[in-house]
Parts: sequence; C-alpha cells; structure tokens
Amino acid sequence: MMKRTTTRTLAAAGVLALGLSACASGDDVASDETRDGALAAYDLTGQTYTVGSKDFDEQLVLGYIAIAALEEAGATVEDEIGLAGTAAARDALESGDISMYWEYNGTGWGTHLGNSLDPTTLPASLTDEVATADLEANGIVWLDAAPFNNTYALAIREESELADSINTVSDIMALAASDPSAVSLCIESEFSTRDDGLPGLEKHYGFDWPDDQVEVLDTGLVYTQTDAGECNFGEVFASDGRIANLELKVIEDDRSFFPPYNPSPTFSQAAYDTAPDALNALFAEVAAALTLEKMTEMNKLVSADGEDPEDVAREFLLEQGLIS
Repeated sequence: MMKRTTTRTLAAAGVLALGLSACASGDDVASDETRDGALAAYDLTGQTYTVGSKDFDEQLVLGYIAIAALEEAGATVEDEIGLAGTAAARDALESGDISMYWEYNGTGWGTHLGNSLDPTTLPASLTDEVATADLEANGIVWLDAAPFNNTYALAIREESELADSINTVSDIMALAASDPSAVSLCIESEFSTRDDGLPGLEKHYGFDWPDDQVEVLDTGLVYTQTDAGECNFGEVFASDGRIANLELKVIEDDRSFFPPYNPSPTFSQAAYDTAPDALNALFAEVAAALTLEKMTEMNKLVSADGEDPEDVAREFLLEQGLIS
C-alpha cells in the first residue's frame, strides 16, 4: 500500500524544525503553506483515508479526484486506486481495507443490494433509496451523486453501412431477425452476465442475441474493435470520451432498459464518522462539478489522448477552483 503524504504534512514538519530554532532565538514562527482552493475550507487535518477505485479509466480519474480533494482539506491519503473491478472495490470497502470509492447508483441497487433493475420498478429517487438501504443493511454511506450518468449503451461506427438504418435497439432486433450474421457484438465481461447487461437487455426487448455473434473482450478493445468494424455493435459507457474520439454513434435505448448510473462517493461507516459534516460538504462541491460534459472530456484525455489520470484529475479540480 502506497502512503501519500500531503504537502501540508511536509510543510508542517518544516515549520516544526523552524519553530525549534526560532524558540532558541525568540523569533516568530512562520505559518504552514496556504491552501486557497475552495475545498481547503473543510478542515480534515489529522484524518487519514484510504481511497480505492475500480480499474477502468473513469474510475481512475474519479479516484484521483477524491485523493486530491481530501488532500486539499488537509487529510493524509493512502492510494489504492485501480482495484480489479466492482467486486474487489466493494469487498475492500466492506472489509475496511479502503475508506471510500466512487460507486454508481444502478450498481448499488442491482449488484450490492440484489434488487431488480427492471426499469418499470426502479425507484424515482434511486440514489436516495440506495443510500438508505445500503446504510441499513451494510453500513455503507452514500454521499451526493454527480449529475453525469455513465449508463450502458450500444454503439456503431458512424461510417458503417448499417449506421443510417440502425437508430434504436429495436432496429437491431429487426436486423437480427432478418440477418443474424449482421449483428456481431463486442462486450466486456461484466456486461455479459449482469442483469443490467446483455441478459437483461435480451429479456426486456424479447430477443436472444445469437451466441456466435457475441465476443467478450477487455473494455478498451470493445471500442477499438467496434471502430475497426470487427464488430458491428459495441457495448459502451455513455460518458466515455472514446465515443466521440472514434466517431461512434450511440444507439437509442428506445424501450428505456438501461438504468441510471450516477456516481457517488461511498464510505465505510467508520471512515465517514471521522468527519461527517466536512466530508458531506466537500464531496457535494466535487460531485456538483462533475457534469457529463466535464467527465466525458476527462475520459477522452485519458482513454483517447493517453494522458495520466492523476494529472487529468488535478487539472479538473484546479480549473474548478477547488484545489490550489
């Protein structure tokens, strides 16, 4: 586990050394460094948190945003960014190996709480319902959700011969009925088994995707193989920057199957109880700034342009005036 020592901590150590010298000479002691970002108003000095994330680019960015935000408030942060996936991140949170990570309300409702993701039965205020149920059942605290929605979607490359005629998932159904060989699909492993993935999509729309037309790939390859025409359709995340970068066309979910996936910081009860008011207020500011436009651009910088997710996270917070 890599421990991140904040510049504030280092500065404080320097001040202590200066203070010992000054006491001998009677001089005044200089104060530690000034943090003038908006998040410095929430004093977490003396607190230590371990921040985790899942292992795809958006989660890496969100994880580093959390680290930088907590550090700006004076906390010491240990970095566990890039855990294997949903199960690994959640297990680490429940066991206390990490203090927090960003989770999506749809995942909380379906995966962690075991509820149906049938769009006709989803609560109107999904995040509130997840927060109440997860706290009661598992001692997990959900903070305010960001406005961007990283729900699943299907996409096709814009230059495909099919692009003009395929605008909805129902159009894919009709194509599958007339020409099953034309509906080749690239997906990642979680989508292949989740109720809010391919199995649920098939049930909701009332058709079975031909097994020999479905290929399970690493997430990044789904985008490149779809763009290359190796698959006519690809499973994508709605906020992924590679959609625009690769000129993929998102296909309308015309029967509203895919549930919302707005992310919230999720904390263990013990970590949250160290400073509930400050953590609520700090992450409310961070979450509010995470619009679909901003998140998509950050995802593009990492996934398409190859920039470092930690650098992208810090630049976003700097631009928003949240850190100094």
